Amino acid sequence: MRKAESMISNFEFRISKFQFSALVLLPFVLLLTSCESELIQKQEQQIQKMQLEITRQREEIEELKLARIKVDQKRQDCNRAFREFEKAQKLKDSDQAIALYREGLRLCPDDDVAHYELGKILVKIGQTKEAEEEFETALGINPDFQSARRELKALQERK
Repeated sequence: MRKAESMISNFEFRISKFQFSALVLLPFVLLLTSCESELIQKQEQQIQKMQLEITRQREEIEELKLARIKVDQKRQDCNRAFREFEKAQKLKDSDQAIALYREGLRLCPDDDVAHYELGKILVKIGQTKEAEEEFETALGINPDFQSARRELKALQERK
């Protein structure tokens, strides 16, 4: 019986030791669970930020692709316009040359030299007001275009 009492006492001690351990470990387990939960929340927030950044970068890539397409189209249009400008320079007929320059400038409106050349033809046929506008446009595109500046100044001095 002594042995049975000792075993029961030993068993009770183990149970109380287990209960004590459980009580001591419970806060640590809860703390770890809480820490893990906070860590998971932070990781989820980081993932969301990364997903937003990926979406932003994809949109930026699409915008760059569209811009590239526009640049390529403009380059093609300007190449076609340059062919028109070359034809216009070879013509003796001012009206045809003016039509070719205007068509080329419709395709590529930022060509300062084409505005200048069109202005010179317009001066030759007496359309000084339109010529002045073409020289001013050329200078608006390229403020350092000295030939356009001289032609404009000469026109203004004639007035």
